[in-house]
Amino acid sequence: MNKILMWSITAALAGFLFGFDVVVISGADKKLQTLWNSSDAFHGAVVMGMALWGTVIGAIFGGIPTNTLGRKKTLLIIGVLYAFSAIGTALSNDPYLFAFFRFMGGLGVGASTIAAPAYISEIAPAKDRGRMVSLYQFNIVLGILIAFLSNYLLSGIGDNDWRWMLGVQAIPAAIYTLCVLTIPESPRWLVSHSRIEEAKKVMKILSPDQDSDTLITQMEDDHAESPKENIFMRKYRFPLMLAFLVAFFNQMSGINAFLYYAPRIFGEAGLGEKTALLSSIGIGVVNMVFTLVGVNLIDKVGRRTLMYLGSVGYIISLGLVSMAFYFHWSGLAIPIFLFLFIASHAIGQGTVIWVFISEIFPNHLRASGQAFGSSTHWLLAAIIPSLIPTLFSTIGAGTVFLVFTVAMVFQLLFVMFMMPETKGISLEKLSKTLTK
Repeated sequence: MNKILMWSITAALAGFLFGFDVVVISGADKKLQTLWNSSDAFHGAVVMGMALWGTVIGAIFGGIPTNTLGRKKTLLIIGVLYAFSAIGTALSNDPYLFAFFRFMGGLGVGASTIAAPAYISEIAPAKDRGRMVSLYQFNIVLGILIAFLSNYLLSGIGDNDWRWMLGVQAIPAAIYTLCVLTIPESPRWLVSHSRIEEAKKVMKILSPDQDSDTLITQMEDDHAESPKENIFMRKYRFPLMLAFLVAFFNQMSGINAFLYYAPRIFGEAGLGEKTALLSSIGIGVVNMVFTLVGVNLIDKVGRRTLMYLGSVGYIISLGLVSMAFYFHWSGLAIPIFLFLFIASHAIGQGTVIWVFISEIFPNHLRASGQAFGSSTHWLLAAIIPSLIPTLFSTIGAGTVFLVFTVAMVFQLLFVMFMMPETKGISLEKLSKTLTK
């Protein structure tokens, strides 16, 4: 079990780099716009948004290396992309070169949302799978917290403080890449590529109390049933719909828009720059604490219960944020409501999304199914934050948060009437249950 935990943590560290990469830009947001004198539209879509377009491409095509090269090699490539992006953005002197290097980091983020959850779900025992896979999400929020803290500490050290904010990510990227060299390949991937003896060796470590030959035979049977299938076949319509809706509602909560522009949103609420950055650290702390709660509960109460809690919390918190902007409530009202929003996200969607999407597709289609779910997630995550500066200056923050509130009412209905429970069920059994 200790080895499974260590390998899961190593793969999950891709999430730390994901969280750090997504949020570190928030500390440089306004400085870069001033430095390059960019319009709101150019700044939002190119300087801020290019990483997310890289993430979309990484999510759409990340299933290809995850399937062909393997989970382990893909995780290695991801580490190299993060390091390359960190050094490149720190040294950039124009917005186009900066956007290119942010795009490269985005490729790593997108691919990591496929390779890391797929790897962990395939090595974890069914009873602990939710907790193990949600280590990836925990690392995302830890990365977010460290990025907010790093930005706060590096803010004001000079005119080029933003370069240090972005460049420091090269250090954890290098450590992560070296750690990935120590993990084995996923046995389910090895079976799908007819490397049976290697798969048996890994399975003997993963499940020493069970007959590895029997387990490998079950995997072979699952793979042999459908060697030429794809996720868009009629029989996989239900898991495909589930992956789409979970990813769609995740972004329609406004979570990525908020994480990208936390200091700007606090500024809109009347807080000073340093207070806004400090409030952002508070967001990171709340995110991490409630993700820990979610990680500890996911295999006890199940995925649906966490989604219920998150949905209700979303509706209350986003509704209050919208009212605060409409009625010009001042002081700490908006930060407090946004802390409630982050807590709701962390215990619900944040903990559940990558676990759930990694469980609902059969072994031979897992990477393709995750690529579809991740692509939906990141396409919306690219579009929504790119529009935020323009939407805030046109329709106003109150209306933006009202739209997010209404979307979360629909998420609650989805959880009530469509979402199945997946806790404690083997991947092979889930495959048969969800396939029509």
